[in-house]
Amino acid sequence: MPLRPSSFAILGAGLMGRLLAVELARQGHRVDVFDAGSAAAEHSAARVAAAMLAPLAESAITTPGVVRMGRHALGRWPQLLAALADPVFFQQAGTLVVWHRQDAAEARRFTRQLEACQRLLPELPALRRLDGQALAQAEPALADRFAQGLYLPGEGQLDNRQLLAALATQLERLAVRVHWHTPQSPAGLAPGAAGQPDWVLDCRGLGARAEWPALRGVRGEVARVHAPDVTLQRPTRLLHPRYPIYIAPKEEHLFVIGATEIESDELSPASVRSTLELLSAAYAVHPGFAEGRILELAVQCRPALPDNLPAIRQPRKGVLEINGLYRHGFMIAPALLDVTLELLNTGQSALAQDFDLALAPAPGPAQPPARRRDMDMTQA
Repeated sequence: MPLRPSSFAILGAGLMGRLLAVELARQGHRVDVFDAGSAAAEHSAARVAAAMLAPLAESAITTPGVVRMGRHALGRWPQLLAALADPVFFQQAGTLVVWHRQDAAEARRFTRQLEACQRLLPELPALRRLDGQALAQAEPALADRFAQGLYLPGEGQLDNRQLLAALATQLERLAVRVHWHTPQSPAGLAPGAAGQPDWVLDCRGLGARAEWPALRGVRGEVARVHAPDVTLQRPTRLLHPRYPIYIAPKEEHLFVIGATEIESDELSPASVRSTLELLSAAYAVHPGFAEGRILELAVQCRPALPDNLPAIRQPRKGVLEINGLYRHGFMIAPALLDVTLELLNTGQSALAQDFDLALAPAPGPAQPPARRRDMDMTQA
């Protein structure tokens, strides 16, 4: 049964908060959004991201459940983007993985991990091994630079900042009441009481650590480079045992280049050492980056739980907390959106079971111990 018209307070206007606010407002609900920052999402990890949608590539460091979320999201992103008034760059041309000869052992290890995931999830498109000639055909700009590579078909990317801006515009069009520079916590709200929202959805990422102490920050450093001499058709990953990097080509020769993952929630500027390694690795992929212009060196921390997996929990009646997207925010956000909508509409989620998604029910004297795959909110 569809959720009756309700009122929602959404805490946090990063990627997850904006997606939920747009969809709930489109369904006819009253929505208020509270965020500590502005429409520019300057405090959000989503602003500093490559927005790659690469479930098979990420299977090397995550679980089959997250990979299934990524596959689900690849089908959902075109639908979500089509409903926005403003265009957002979206591409689904696969992922290219390359390596230098001295890193062949790392490539063999990585390939074995991907093939193991494909045996578990045969619905994934099969990776293709490329020799030098096939690699040059797939990515002419890299001809004669690498002797072999991998092509992961069906994977994609989008422009994160275009998307955040388009979602902010859509909130205005849908008459969502957005309270910028107004931090809010669940403790300040009493869902269901007179004059209060029916539901509180907490999507604050690291801003929710007071309520979710297990959260930690994982620092990432990203360069945004304009390189007119470089043309890449799709996201490219360079394997290296010490500093693997990704290069995500956006429109008009804009490239998002990243690699670093540091167990820290410290937000000081990028170090000279990590910047040199990042840009040197990009130059090793294509020498045209030497003449590019560094538009920005950005730093942000991703919210992660101890197992690096996302989770949804209901600490009390009328409150849902969605968090722990780690480095997979854009890749899995539509899957978490659909799980949350199922929970709100029916009190249960079949998708969550498909995704092995951690769901914790509301506490209570008769509540059984939480189980990873089960959640029933019909009695909440």
